[in-house]
Amino acid sequence: MNGLDSPTRGRGLSAALGRLPTGAKVFLILVGALLPLALIALFTTLQTTRSADDEARERLTVTAQESAGNLENLLANHIAQLGEALSALSRDPQDAPSCTRLAGTYAAESRSRFVVRDGRGRVLCGRPFEQAGMVQTQAGDVAARIVPGGLVLRIGGAGGSAATAYYPHDLLAGLARPSGFVPEYGAALIGHGDRLTLRALKDGGPLDRGKSLRSNLGVDDLALETTIPGAPITSPLVIATVLLVLMWIAAAGISWFVVDILLIRPLRRLRSSVAHYQPGDVIDTARLGPIPAQEIRELGDTFSDISRTVQAHEADLAKGLVQQTKLTREVHHRVKNNLQVISSLINFHARAAKGQEAADAYASIQRRVDALAVVHRHHYAEMEENRGLELRSVIGELAANLRATAPAQAKGIGITLEVESLLVTQDVAIAIAFLLTEMVELAITCNEAAQVRISIRAPENAERAVLRVSSPALVSNPTFESLVEKRYGRVLQGLARQLRTQLHHDPLVGAYETSIAFNGRP
Repeated sequence: MNGLDSPTRGRGLSAALGRLPTGAKVFLILVGALLPLALIALFTTLQTTRSADDEARERLTVTAQESAGNLENLLANHIAQLGEALSALSRDPQDAPSCTRLAGTYAAESRSRFVVRDGRGRVLCGRPFEQAGMVQTQAGDVAARIVPGGLVLRIGGAGGSAATAYYPHDLLAGLARPSGFVPEYGAALIGHGDRLTLRALKDGGPLDRGKSLRSNLGVDDLALETTIPGAPITSPLVIATVLLVLMWIAAAGISWFVVDILLIRPLRRLRSSVAHYQPGDVIDTARLGPIPAQEIRELGDTFSDISRTVQAHEADLAKGLVQQTKLTREVHHRVKNNLQVISSLINFHARAAKGQEAADAYASIQRRVDALAVVHRHHYAEMEENRGLELRSVIGELAANLRATAPAQAKGIGITLEVESLLVTQDVAIAIAFLLTEMVELAITCNEAAQVRISIRAPENAERAVLRVSSPALVSNPTFESLVEKRYGRVLQGLARQLRTQLHHDPLVGAYETSIAFNGRP
């Protein structure tokens, strides 16, 4: 033990420093060496570097939200009106009121133009104009292309018909301009690799910085990129940055020297001893030689104590693991039994219901409880491997339950599945199960003999799969719109937000489509 005690022997400053904890030694040395640089950096950068970037980000966020919101609202409104007019004129080319309403909409927007053509290219409404750069669109698809001097939208209709609208640069620039006090900003539309500058940001000096924020407009690949000048790099900021670099260099050199002597070398010796440790051995710190750091000596003693008790701890851990496994199984059985009790109570009350409407309500609730029970059963089955839930088997059992618990008047319902074998988390599986249950019930409510097709496909090397539910019963009509507005719409959108995605509805085909995250494949 004489070697271990040697660092603390003697008198004078070196002996007193040796008795201090290593953290105190490092702290005192760094404070003495870096105090002048730290004071200079503090007074020069406190007000110039802390709030400037925050203020610039706030201005950029407000500007981008307002500009993108104006453009998104206009495009969404016009797309809806173009789609309605295209559908009406496809059915009846002589439908003058639809054309008049559309013309009135575009008459309010300066220099914007539109044209509706049938499948043979004949003009049904509006005036023709050059449509350079546009692509062919399928029925219900919306394409946006940036052309010289503006933006062109194209909506595909049945039989090759299409509605096309043109928005000039001046109109888009005016819509993208925020109201009230407007800071210096730049704005540009971006889509499919093309760029249309709505407002150019003035060129600054070589040290000026700009901040950009891209906002998706919800139309094809179209986005609005907003840019504002960042906080300028001034001379005080440059000086402060240089001082901080010098401080870093000084701190790195001094810290390396101090920590290498006091900590790194002793820790390497201790690490070597621990690396050669075998269960049953005892770590002997006397073989490490003199250690200047008191904390490392104490750490070595701690390793020695741990090596003597590790076997007892391993036995306790094994026992705890067995108890935890039993507890998990018990919790699973209790949850499963509780779900069965709830389902039985609902079924009991359903049989005692006095009216068909009450019985249908009980059946609707029971289908949602069954959806949760299906996900729970599959989740427990996959817990041992911790891979995730196999989505195809979950949806298969869910579809069987939905067919079995369908109302008596809806026994003609058919559910067709085209689901790839994917693994998802329990949260995603629950949201998908509820989402499919709501959509199938919506289809049954619209048509008691509804035929529903559920497909989930994931492209190769993709991180998200596409979930699609289609049925003729989901085609837009007054009954469907009323049900969505009063009962199903808010639930469907809430489940989509839980999946961190957006839910899209094709009113002409009768299909809902969204994307879901998955962990992998079995």
